[in-house]
Amino acid sequence: MSHSCWHGGRLGEQVRCVVSVSMLTEGWDANTVTHILGVRAFGTQLLCEQVVGRGLRRQSYDLNDEGLFNVEYADIFGIPFDFAADPVEPTVTKPRETLSVFAVRPDRDMLEISFPRVVGYRVDLPEERLDVNFTEAAVLELTPEDVGPTEVRAEGILGEGVDMNLAHLKDMRQSTLLYHLAWHLLITRFRDANDEPKMGLFNHLKRVVRQWLDGGYLRCLGGTYPAQLAYRTLADRAAGRIASAITLSQMGEKPVKAMIDAFNPVGSTQHVNFTTTKTTRWETSAVKCHVNWAVCDSDWETEFCRVVESNPHVRKYVKNQGLGLEVPYILGAIPRKYFPDFIAQIDDGQKLSGGTPDLLNLIVEIKGFRGEDAKEKANTMSAYWVPGVNNLKRFGRWQFLELTNGNSIKQDFDAAVEAYCNAGRSGTAA
Repeated sequence: MSHSCWHGGRLGEQVRCVVSVSMLTEGWDANTVTHILGVRAFGTQLLCEQVVGRGLRRQSYDLNDEGLFNVEYADIFGIPFDFAADPVEPTVTKPRETLSVFAVRPDRDMLEISFPRVVGYRVDLPEERLDVNFTEAAVLELTPEDVGPTEVRAEGILGEGVDMNLAHLKDMRQSTLLYHLAWHLLITRFRDANDEPKMGLFNHLKRVVRQWLDGGYLRCLGGTYPAQLAYRTLADRAAGRIASAITLSQMGEKPVKAMIDAFNPVGSTQHVNFTTTKTTRWETSAVKCHVNWAVCDSDWETEFCRVVESNPHVRKYVKNQGLGLEVPYILGAIPRKYFPDFIAQIDDGQKLSGGTPDLLNLIVEIKGFRGEDAKEKANTMSAYWVPGVNNLKRFGRWQFLELTNGNSIKQDFDAAVEAYCNAGRSGTAA
C-alpha cells in the first residue's frame, strides 16, 4: 500500500516521496530510495537501523575514473540514530576445523573389516514344550519413573484433602495378570509364517510367565504393582525380556537365524568417507585400523581406542561412525535401530582349514548409564544378533561385549579378550 503527492503537469512529475507500508522489511531491498521517513514506532535502535539499511542499497556499482564508487545520498527523517554511542567490537568466532574421515586405501586395505547387514531375525520354537532358564538379564524393574506418580495428595479449596494411591491394584489376582501377559506375549512375539498367533504355545507361555513372576524377575519399586503390566507399554517390556530368555534357552534345539538385506548384504570399512567437526576423536594406528580417525562420542571411547590398540591380541578395529553397522531391535512395541560403538577382530588362536587365523569379530559397546533401552539392546545382541549371524556360518564368528565402567576399561577389556583366547586355545566355542 502506497501514497504519493502530485501537483499538475505530467502524472508523477513532481513525485519526491513515496510512503510505503510494510515494504522496508526483511526480504525486500530498494536501490532507488531517496527519502526515508521514520513514522512508525521502533522497539530497538538496531531494528530501525536495519530498516534504513534495506532502503540504502546503492543504485550503481560502477567504478569512477579513480576506481571508487560515486557518492550517493538519501534524506532520512525521524530515525533516531545515536552517533554518540561507543563502538561495539564484533566477536569473530573462528570456524570449527573440518576433518575428513576415510578409509586409507590402498595402504591399509589389509585392515579391512566387513560385517553382515541384518534386517531381522527368525526363530522356530518347539510346539511340544518350552523350557526356560531365566538369568539376571530377564529382570524388569517397575519404578514411578515408568508409570508416573504412585501417590498424590489432592487438596480442594474447601473440605478435607485426600491421598490417592495405587493400592487397589494389589487386588488383581495373579492368574488374571498371568493370562493377560501370556496372551500379549503370544500375539506380539510368537506368530507363524502367515502372521497368525501360534495358539499351541499359549499354555506353555502361561507356564513360562508364571515361572518368571514367581522367580522374582519382576521387581516393583516405589509403590508400583505387578498389575501395572496390564499397560501396553509395560507389557511390551516384559514380553521382550521373556522372549529373549526363551530364545537363549532354546538355542541348541531351534537356533535363531538372522535375516540379511537381500540388496546390500555386506558392509565394509572401505566405504567409510565423511567429514566431521567433532573434536572428540582419536588418530588411529596405521597397523590396527583401516580408517584414519575414530570419531568418538565420549572420552571413554577415546580411552578404549588407546586400550584396543595396545592389546597384542587385537589385529584390527574400527569405530562404527559412518560405517553402517545397524542392529534392529524392539523397544516396547516400537521397532528401532541400534548402532554399536566398535568392532574389534581378535586372534584367539583358532585356525581355518588352511592354517589362516580365524579371527573373532567382537562388537564392543561402551555404556555408562544402563537404562531400559540399553538393557534391551544388550538382550537383542546376546539372544538374536550374535547367535543369528553365527548360525548362518557365512560371516565368521561374532561375540558381543559391553563395558560399563569407565575407570576399568583396560582391565575389563583385557580380561574378556584373555577369556576368548583361552576358549580358543582349548578348542571350545567363544
